[in-house]
Formats: sequence, structure tokens, C-alpha cells
Amino acid sequence: MRIDKYLKVSRLIKRRTLANEACDSGRVKINGKIAKAGSEVKVGDIVEIQFGNSITKVEVTSVAEHVPKAEAREMYRIL
Repeated sequence: MRIDKYLKVSRLIKRRTLANEACDSGRVKINGKIAKAGSEVKVGDIVEIQFGNSITKVEVTSVAEHVPKAEAREMYRIL
């Protein structure tokens, strides 16, 4: 799955366009490497997102196209 779509589906970022912009500006990393919006993400990857001065680091635990809001939290584990 593309990283921009994963961030939206998992609700780490509210909208896909915002996820796209975050990737294009270099604020998203997958396994320590800067990710483009089309970069593939898979189970076990470590994703870092920079929001201003804070950095959110999560491990991908599942990848799914459609997830209800209540289950979105189960797609990742905060490190």
C-alpha cells in the first residue's frame, strides 16, 4: 500500500492530500529513509512522521484498504 494512503486509512493523518504534502516535504520516513508519497509500506515497517517539533514513530502491524474508525488504531503500534 502507498504510504500516503496508509497514513489516511490508519488515521495518523486526517486527509490524503495532507499525507501527500507531508511526504513531498520530507517529513515522513520509512525505516529511516525519506519516503515519497508512492513509497510502499508493509507490515513490520517503522514509520516516522514529523509534526512541527514532535516526531511520531509507529510500527505497521497491519495493512488494509478499508478500516472502520474504531479499528484504525490497530493498524499500528506507537514506539
